[in-house]
Amino acid sequence: MHFDSVLFLCVANAARSQMAEALARARFAALGLDVRVQSAGSAPSRVHPDAIRVLAERGIDVTGQTSKHVDTIDPATVDLVVTLCAEEACPVFLGDARRLDWAMPDPDRKGEVLTDDARLQHFRVARDAIAARLDVLAALRDVPEPLAPVEFHASVRVPDLPAAARFYAWLLGVEPTTWTHRYVTFVSAVLRTNFVILVDDGTPLHHDTLYHLGVELPDRAAVIDAHHRAVAAGWSLHKPARTTWRGTPLHELWLTDPGGNLVEVYARLTDAERAAMPADQEPMVLVPTPDAAEAR
Repeated sequence: MHFDSVLFLCVANAARSQMAEALARARFAALGLDVRVQSAGSAPSRVHPDAIRVLAERGIDVTGQTSKHVDTIDPATVDLVVTLCAEEACPVFLGDARRLDWAMPDPDRKGEVLTDDARLQHFRVARDAIAARLDVLAALRDVPEPLAPVEFHASVRVPDLPAAARFYAWLLGVEPTTWTHRYVTFVSAVLRTNFVILVDDGTPLHHDTLYHLGVELPDRAAVIDAHHRAVAAGWSLHKPARTTWRGTPLHELWLTDPGGNLVEVYARLTDAERAAMPADQEPMVLVPTPDAAEAR
C-alpha cells in the first residue's frame, strides 16, 4: 500500500479525525516517513477540548489545529481517505483516492449524561484505538514486493479429530485427501489452501512438521528468490533456503514472523531433483549464510 498523503474525515472534524490527524503526523514523523496529513468534516465546529487534553497526555500539542470543511481540501492532494464516522453519515469526498473505513463511536457521546472523567475516558479509548490502527497503517506503507504463492498451508489443533473432520469437510466443501490417527488433511483448489487439523492428544508437535503456516512457491528458483527478498526486507531467517529429502522432499526456507511464529516457504521437487538425492540425504543449503552450518 503506497500513499504520500492521508485525509481523515468525520462530521464535525472535532474529535476523531482531529486526533487521527495529530497522531498520524506524529507517528509518520517518528518513522521518518514523508506523508502529508490532513483532516476535515462536513459540518466543522472546533477542536474538542477533551481531544486536546488526551493528546497532550501523549505529549502532542494540537492547540494550533482547526476544524476544516471537506470542500476546502483539494482532491489532488489526497492519496488515501480514512473515514471514522459510525452512527453518522460521513462526508462525501470526491476524487480517486483509496478509501478505508475506521468506523468508531463519537467519544463526545452526545445525548449521554456523563461525568467529565467518564467522557474523558471515552476520548482516551478512541485515541488509543486510532493510534493502534495507525501503527498498522504505517507498517503497511510500501510493503516489499510480494511472493507469488501457489498454495497456502495452515494447521490447527483440535480435541476431537473425527468431529473436526466432519466440521471442516462441511466448512471447506471438500473431503479430506488423507488422514491418520493424528491428523486429517484437506486440499481446497478454490482456496488454494492445504489445511491440516491435528489431534490435541498431549503429544508435542515439532514446529518443523505440520503445525505452522506454509506458503508454496512454484520451484527452487522461487524459494531462492524468496530468501533474498526476505533478507532485503529485514525479515528474520530461521533456516536459509535449502533442499531437504527426508520426509517430504522440498526446497524450503523457514522464516520467523514478528510474533515468533514459524513460516515455511517451500516448493516441491521435480522428478529430476528427487533423482539427485545424495546418499546421506543431508540437507543442501541453497543460499550460503554465515550461520548456515548452525541451521542444518
